[in-house]
Amino acid sequence: MEWQWALSSRLWPPRSRGWAPIATSSTIFQLGFERPLRKQNKEQVPPAAAPEPPQRKQHPGKSGKKPPGNEAGAKPGRCRSLEEALKALDLADLQKELEKSKSVFPENPSVWVKDLAGYLNYKLQAPRSDPELRSIIRSLLGKASGVLELFFDHCIYTMLQELDKASGESLHGYRICIQALLLDRPRIATTNLGKYLEVLRSQQNRPAKCLTVLWALGQAGFSDLHEGLKVWLGVMLPVLGIKSLSPYAVSYLDRLLMMHPNLTKGFGMIGPKDFFPLLDFAFMPNNSLSPSLQEQLRRLYPRLKVLAFGARPEAALHTYFPSFLSRATPACPPAMKKELLTSMSQCLSLDPLSFSVWRQLYTKHLAQSSLLLNHLLESWESSSKKVHQSLQETVRSFKVTNEELAARGTGGDQDVAACDTACKELLHKMKGRGFPWSRLLLVLLVLAAGFVLHDVQTHGSFQASSSARLLRSSGILPASQLAWQKVSLGCLEGYRWLEHSLAQHGSVAVSVLWPQLELLWKASGEMARDVSQQCCSLLSWLHGNLPWLSDCLQNRLPEALLHFAECVRELLLFLLRSCLLPLLQGLAAVLQRGWQSCLDSCNGAVTWECVRDHLMSFTYSSWIYLQNATLALKNWALAMISGH
Repeated sequence: MEWQWALSSRLWPPRSRGWAPIATSSTIFQLGFERPLRKQNKEQVPPAAAPEPPQRKQHPGKSGKKPPGNEAGAKPGRCRSLEEALKALDLADLQKELEKSKSVFPENPSVWVKDLAGYLNYKLQAPRSDPELRSIIRSLLGKASGVLELFFDHCIYTMLQELDKASGESLHGYRICIQALLLDRPRIATTNLGKYLEVLRSQQNRPAKCLTVLWALGQAGFSDLHEGLKVWLGVMLPVLGIKSLSPYAVSYLDRLLMMHPNLTKGFGMIGPKDFFPLLDFAFMPNNSLSPSLQEQLRRLYPRLKVLAFGARPEAALHTYFPSFLSRATPACPPAMKKELLTSMSQCLSLDPLSFSVWRQLYTKHLAQSSLLLNHLLESWESSSKKVHQSLQETVRSFKVTNEELAARGTGGDQDVAACDTACKELLHKMKGRGFPWSRLLLVLLVLAAGFVLHDVQTHGSFQASSSARLLRSSGILPASQLAWQKVSLGCLEGYRWLEHSLAQHGSVAVSVLWPQLELLWKASGEMARDVSQQCCSLLSWLHGNLPWLSDCLQNRLPEALLHFAECVRELLLFLLRSCLLPLLQGLAAVLQRGWQSCLDSCNGAVTWECVRDHLMSFTYSSWIYLQNATLALKNWALAMISGH
């Protein structure tokens, strides 16, 4: 049965030159422990290992190590399928060997885990096990937590050494240990990526070794997106242009992003330094990627763009704008040009700082700026008003710069002319933003009011004015007078009802609620005094019983921070003593004087009749003031119209 390789990876490096991708399943480690082998998994995986040579008959005179189980005469690595290798694996013998290793080297867990990897690698043709084997591996790795980084390096370098042999052993046991290790501790793979990048560069002409290293490091990404992106950016992006390694790198990235649809854990990993090489690989023709790989990378590009822009694109996009602008040349491929112009429009709409960056780069990128200006002109209707307002200042600045460049007669007159034409069209668009109906309505209202006032002043009264005759002849004035009479009558009846009912109900409400309000006021004052006393006592207790707190803060906090806190405290005390307390005292005095004057005006007893008289007096005085203000405004308007 053909073995279906592991983990989303997983592109396990081949031993021969002629490899082809085969379907994957879960990790070898998980596959053998959690679910049966799936024969028809359609996910993309690593290159398959070279087919095994046919088994030779064992000569009676030659002896070899006997694997435990039913396959007594077969050497490790000669089982025809995964099931046969597992049937031949004796877990009791494995446990016995591990106990022997612990007894011989009781203080050296590094030897334990190396013996585990060596045993599995020797016994298994293809990795598959049961939950008992999983518990054995995880238990032993847990006891050797201090040497796991060394163990990880040991597994990788041992596999690389086996690849140097003409007929090396199967490497499935080491792969199981790597997957088991990185499933729970993915950061182990990313602690020293620079070392493995040097290995890749030194073994560039040995694809099998390079793929082995990439596979091992890539296992970290299938349990943690952050670590997976760190591996991809650290060791796979630098080798993306190498023909023998590019398929694995792109397939790994595809699988990684497919396994982690929630991209938020990867925010902050990709910056401009990493993003723009990916943009060039995805859109630039005739690069080192094949057309199929370039198309695959282009499908991943939108998710890479989301990762690069991060959680707050409005604060980061201006750092991407210069590289977008420099690439948007007239000779740029159409697909890339469209993506660059769309991305720059996104930068301008989300991050206002992009406009200032554009103004600084304008004179050195005239051809690119003309393309962007024309793109903004074409997408004018779909852009927001906020962009229009910010763009207006920028375009005016560009127009002044264009005039200066044209006057100097410097090179690039054609680009300057194209930019100037686009700027003029944009300014024309900004000026013609629709008819100003609101302003027209305001002007008409002012003219109508001025005409009526002038007409009334000319004829001496409103009844004798031309406006009144026009309103009477059209029937508007009689109808409005009738409506006013009805409204006045309704208001008068409502006022009389309120005067009658409120006087009675108000007196009852005051007589019932006033004692309760007095009690509530007294209780609130007592509660406030009790709370203030409790707070003072608590502060005193803290000051007396917790002196270590201030000492601790003084010892741990920087001197500048303590000085800042002292300044803030002094400022708050100043505001409290100089502003808040005098304000509260003044407010209390005003309320006290108001209440006393109310008592004096009501002859010492606040009744509803007294409150009603005060309200009526206040209303009447407000109405007189409003009439005087209106009359003064009318006289001023008449004086302005008649020109004094």
